[in-house]
Amino acid sequence: MAVVSLIVFFGVAYQVIQPPPPRTCGSPGGPPITAPRIKLRDGRHLAYKEHGVPREVAKNKIVFLHGFASCRHDTVIANNIPKGLLEELDTYIVSFDRPGYGESDPHPNRTVKSLALDVEELADKLKLGSKFYVMGFSMGGQAVWGCLKFIPHRLAGATLITPVTNYWWRCFPSNLTTLAYYKQPVRDQWALRVAHYIPQLAYWWFTQKWFPSSSVVQRNLAVFSPQDLSLIFKLANREHQSQVQQQGDFESIVRDAMIGFGTWDFHPLDIDKPFPNNTGHVHLWQGDDDKLVPVMLQRYIVKKIPWIQYHELKGAGHMFPYLEEISAAILKAQLLDENE
Repeated sequence: MAVVSLIVFFGVAYQVIQPPPPRTCGSPGGPPITAPRIKLRDGRHLAYKEHGVPREVAKNKIVFLHGFASCRHDTVIANNIPKGLLEELDTYIVSFDRPGYGESDPHPNRTVKSLALDVEELADKLKLGSKFYVMGFSMGGQAVWGCLKFIPHRLAGATLITPVTNYWWRCFPSNLTTLAYYKQPVRDQWALRVAHYIPQLAYWWFTQKWFPSSSVVQRNLAVFSPQDLSLIFKLANREHQSQVQQQGDFESIVRDAMIGFGTWDFHPLDIDKPFPNNTGHVHLWQGDDDKLVPVMLQRYIVKKIPWIQYHELKGAGHMFPYLEEISAAILKAQLLDENE
């Protein structure tokens, strides 16, 4: 009886930690397809959204990568700038649902490199030309490191907006990461430990209701700065909220955490200068009161990488791109810098 009970226990436990299959858009019983999509060479689809000047005539073309628990509609730069600025700057922006989010097909084998190659293929399918800009916010900002590593020859410039840092990147001194790691709430320390060390349990950990999990996933306002709290209303009633994780939590937010805080084959300091002849520039924007992305780790990175133009905003939290004047400054810094 003891052996049988143990077998039953492990059987039930195994079922609990297994994520359900994704509800792929367009599949029987799955969410409908409402967005324009491109088909990748491996058969997957990426859903996208366009902003600004038509891509056929635009001088500047930008691929935007959204953050954690977001989708193509959350193009913070395009959504939070003065009306007419994209036209004034002769600029086109395309945002896309990263794999598993919104209406883009899940990618069970997604890596940092595969996402960079998705960006390149999206640009090619949309005929953006030999060079284009990349911009990313938060977890999407972290993904820009992959673009700088794997497709630098396709980039006209890059902007990382409060990019998420990985506490396990080898470039960080252990005393610095330890200090930054333990500044987080205990619940977040455990969530990241699971995502990094036991990814097999990540789905269960991020979705169970027995005890506190990730603050961001459970929308705990305690992790936001005073400035963030003043801006959070812009996210409170997103009309597209139901679309973000409609294909399932595992292939969207959970896989994001597993990759973002997993073991990387490289780290930012491994990246060679992408524009050795100063034909383009890399900008990194960070708030000094960001409770989600430690400013001390960002400062370490930019201190070691002289080719990054660093912009630290005093009193700013994580959501500063939702301020119109800041988003306009981010866009102008990238585009006007290149066209001088």
